[in-house]
Amino acid sequence: MTIRRPKILLLSSLLALTLSFAGCASTEVATTPVNVVAAASAAPELSTFSKLIQQAGLQDSLQGSGPVTVFAPSDEAFKALPAATLDKLAKDPEQLKAVLGYHVVPGLVKSGDIDGSRPLTTSTGAKMNVSKAGDFVTVDDGLVIKADVQASNGVIHVIDRVLTPPKK
Repeated sequence: MTIRRPKILLLSSLLALTLSFAGCASTEVATTPVNVVAAASAAPELSTFSKLIQQAGLQDSLQGSGPVTVFAPSDEAFKALPAATLDKLAKDPEQLKAVLGYHVVPGLVKSGDIDGSRPLTTSTGAKMNVSKAGDFVTVDDGLVIKADVQASNGVIHVIDRVLTPPKK
């Protein structure tokens, strides 16, 4: 049985075309953008921070349209605090709000936007200092250990310390 050259070319072309269309199929899964509260709640290393945000009643302000930048202390950062300090914060809603609010900056500050050192004004009105040296970003005396966690209304940077607002 002899197949003519034009038929071979036609079959080859059809096969190539079919394979090229099959390669174009998108395998990306559409994800619903989540706000910084939901993004923090979904991050296993931020369970303490998420719980305290709820306890302080800050979830509503952090679920708004934003944008906001959150420097969220990891669970390890909270474990490094003396137990009495964390207990005291948990029992004093105003102090808890002040401490957590100091970790929130209105506006979007991605790690790539930081060059050198500069002050940022937090949601409490206090100033914090953010610096970048090479690949390392610090905020006050905390180190960013996971940068640029995207959310629909801002960005989260996971830090290794609980920051303390300056005394008034």
